[in-house]
Amino acid sequence: MKKTLLLSVLAGALIGSAPLQADDHGVEYAMAIHGGAGTITRANLTDEQEQAYKDKLNEALEAGRAVLKDGGDSTTAVIAAIQVMEASPLFNSGKGAVYTWDGEHELDASLMEGEKGNAGAVAGVKTVKSPIELAREVMEESVHVMLSGEGAEQFAKQQGLEQVDNSYFNTERRYQQLLKAKKKIKASEQPEQQAWEYLDLDYKYGTVGAVAVDKNGLLSAGTSTGGMTAKRYGRIGDSPIIGAGTWADNDSCAVSATGHGEYFIRFHVAADICSRVKYKGLSVSEAGDDVIHGVLEQAGGTGGVIIIDADGNVAMPFNTEGMYRGYFKGDGDTHIAIYNEEE
Repeated sequence: MKKTLLLSVLAGALIGSAPLQADDHGVEYAMAIHGGAGTITRANLTDEQEQAYKDKLNEALEAGRAVLKDGGDSTTAVIAAIQVMEASPLFNSGKGAVYTWDGEHELDASLMEGEKGNAGAVAGVKTVKSPIELAREVMEESVHVMLSGEGAEQFAKQQGLEQVDNSYFNTERRYQQLLKAKKKIKASEQPEQQAWEYLDLDYKYGTVGAVAVDKNGLLSAGTSTGGMTAKRYGRIGDSPIIGAGTWADNDSCAVSATGHGEYFIRFHVAADICSRVKYKGLSVSEAGDDVIHGVLEQAGGTGGVIIIDADGNVAMPFNTEGMYRGYFKGDGDTHIAIYNEEE
């Protein structure tokens, strides 16, 4: 197992960070998004599938741009972009979320604003159509930062958020993934506690997220996910954890992460990146590379992040074979990429 882990780390170091990033000081507003990272290669996607992902990423970006261009705040823009992906079966968030071991869906999301550090998060919700919307309600309408399970759902009902049956999130593709994952786990030596060791990267994670800066300089970040395929015991990953999967600070940057959540929690990846910008004076590109290709890789973790600062500088480092991602700056073109070799 140690040998396998070492090879995995070395392979990640060779993959590279996919330099879809841009420096442009003083843009009026900007946004970056991701739709998850993993074993994403040209051989794994047909031309039609690739185009479908790019079209949906573009739709999400344009939803965020519409808010920012009209003078809306970055938090609203982040939610607008994420909700496009939550409603799409292409991504592991909302409709199309992966299945738990018991054949249900448990959804997580978090949101943070960079001016005062306001944040809201939800974990293990099953009946809320848009978890990222609920995260905002927690941030703005409750005295808490994180709510989970039935309590979070009760709060959602009190706030008048749309409720759905858990079957709303079903898709045949994810169900087949569950069956394959359970077969592989049951054949392993320690199926109860070490299931993640026996699954390919695409079973381990898949997340959507957005980061943005608005015309008033407010930085915001949000993340939403269905978690890990075949997860058990109420497992929670990094996506709803402020500092691990989501972070925003007007004095440094905003980050949304996607990856093997246990590692992102242990090394508080999102906050660490922004701390390096704030206290070491690094650029978002330098800080992102230090953490993703340094700290995370050295620990054996895989995944990626999207980062934006108050000047609209964007970085998207990752150490997997691909990450669905894109950005825009002001009225400029959208830039979308999937594979690691794309600029």
